[in-house]
Amino acid sequence: MANLLDIRRRIKSVKNTQQITKAMKMVSAAKLKRAQDRVVAARPFAGKMSDVIGNLAAQTTEDYSHPLLDARGDSRYLVVLVTADKGLAGAFNTNLNKAGTAFTRENAGKQIEILAVGRKGRDFFRRREDVKITGEYLGLTGKGRVEYSEAAEVARDVIKRFTEDEGIDKVFIIYNEFKSVLQQRVVVDQLLPVSRVEDNAEANADSSAAVDYVYEQPPAEIFGQLLPRLIETQIYRAMLESIASEQGARMTAMDSASKNAGELIGTLTLNMNRIRQAAITKEIIEVVSGAAAAV
Repeated sequence: MANLLDIRRRIKSVKNTQQITKAMKMVSAAKLKRAQDRVVAARPFAGKMSDVIGNLAAQTTEDYSHPLLDARGDSRYLVVLVTADKGLAGAFNTNLNKAGTAFTRENAGKQIEILAVGRKGRDFFRRREDVKITGEYLGLTGKGRVEYSEAAEVARDVIKRFTEDEGIDKVFIIYNEFKSVLQQRVVVDQLLPVSRVEDNAEANADSSAAVDYVYEQPPAEIFGQLLPRLIETQIYRAMLESIASEQGARMTAMDSASKNAGELIGTLTLNMNRIRQAAITKEIIEVVSGAAAAV
């Protein structure tokens, strides 16, 4: 059985850990508020831009060709996996890695390459032989915020790989969408090629959703400017969603860790008091026994 000194040391160690987890929770709470504001501001623009370009692409003729619009084969995929650079965020990174693993399992006959945005996804898939890591971007989400220029750099890399490497047929992105502090949803979206058909069934059912656009420039000039911007916006939004989800998951995990530390401190304190009481009782018995023997 542990003595009093060992229990006191353990209680002190758990209290120090509890102070760290409480501080990490407060830091994540502050970062979450800023990240959540950025996500809420980015969602309407990203959604509307996707709808507009989807409608534009649907109205183009089949004769029009663009590298980011033209459908290809179905044998080689590039997956942009957005994870965190740090741990201590509960199941945040685990769920993303599981989603990436499930995606590779569902497409077992395909050649899949990973473009890792975040250290945790890179480290996880680096140990797997059936998946190739073609590129990595580290340190973008670890600071709690991401700039549009950083997301645009990732998007330009994706577009370059897709347009210059004719072997890549499709590009997907996997990230955590922020729902609330307690809930994040893993999303798997296709980035490239951009579909010519609007995927939103409710928008198609609503006749008012169909917009007849007047082109002031030829389609080549319009799509040459808008399609790369669409990919940049989608990746930027995915990274914003991931940062907000990460901070929410870390805040929840640190809150749970602080509560568990408090319960452990209570249990250890109770055990320490029992041992101390037993030692006092033993000493009293020894004193009384010695006094009785002397009489």
